[in-house]
Amino acid sequence: MNDIYEIADKIKQNGGNVYLVGGAVRDKLLGIVNHDEDYCVTGISFEEFKELFPEANVRGKDFPVFDIDNKEFAIARKERKIGIGHNSFDVEIDKKITIEEDLERRDITINAIAKEVLTDKIIDPFGGREDLKKHIIRAVSNHFVEDPLRAYRVSRFASQFDFDVEYNTMKMIELLKNELPSLSVERVYNELSKALLTDKPSRFFDVLKDANVLNIHFKEIYNLIGAEQPIKYHPEGDSYNHTMIVLDKVADKTKTLSAERKLELRFSALVHDLGKGATPKEEYPHHIRHEERGAELVRIFGRRLKIPTRLIKCGTISCLEHMRGRDF
Repeated sequence: MNDIYEIADKIKQNGGNVYLVGGAVRDKLLGIVNHDEDYCVTGISFEEFKELFPEANVRGKDFPVFDIDNKEFAIARKERKIGIGHNSFDVEIDKKITIEEDLERRDITINAIAKEVLTDKIIDPFGGREDLKKHIIRAVSNHFVEDPLRAYRVSRFASQFDFDVEYNTMKMIELLKNELPSLSVERVYNELSKALLTDKPSRFFDVLKDANVLNIHFKEIYNLIGAEQPIKYHPEGDSYNHTMIVLDKVADKTKTLSAERKLELRFSALVHDLGKGATPKEEYPHHIRHEERGAELVRIFGRRLKIPTRLIKCGTISCLEHMRGRDF
């Protein structure tokens, strides 16, 4: 069985409902092709689902989901924070939980929209469609601050869609500052790499900067803020502004390349001037030997976030050789 309508109909006949949820609904409303389909099931229990679909594979330990022909089904759930970090939640899975209650636990309004499979009815209790129209990223509720990973997810979505982050949501990101160090560096790098693959990766760093959390995992980028440059050659301002402009220009020039090559070139653009962040202020606006300083900072930055070796090598070469570009 691989037809979603057959699956939804079978669940409906047994007292339940199936909803397309999350990014799949958001992207459909934006006219973006999304091959990942996540479904939320209400009205039947975990055990009842297993009885109806014995062929389904169960994946996940903390949040078990069913996989049927590469379609993911989760029983509606609610969550309660019980500790520090991204995974410290007590999860309640119950057939009585409504789709609205399930959507309420999600991070931002544009990700908290559902579509009932059999009727195409849109369920949008938090105004996600309106925020899509206005190009705004907004937290669903104050529960946003329960998961520190959301700071990086929101920044990445801002980069992905070139949306603005609503003021109160920015304040919530700032409130997550003390919990951000609890995240695994693998999670952080995952969000960074996704942001670098977007059309406007600078938005990722700008949101974190404006929320006063850029220095937690990206202190080498943070140190570029206020690093003065010769105005004759850099009318754009400090080294941070220069880096963001270069990053976006490289992103624009590499749109047609493979994801692997995009990451190599865009990471190289991101770190090419890291050494300027370590220049003593009394030497401003000049940055003598910033190439060598930058190469070492790339290695430190890369090891700390467990960035792939190939990217660290690309970034190191970028630091050492970027001044030679003007000779060609």
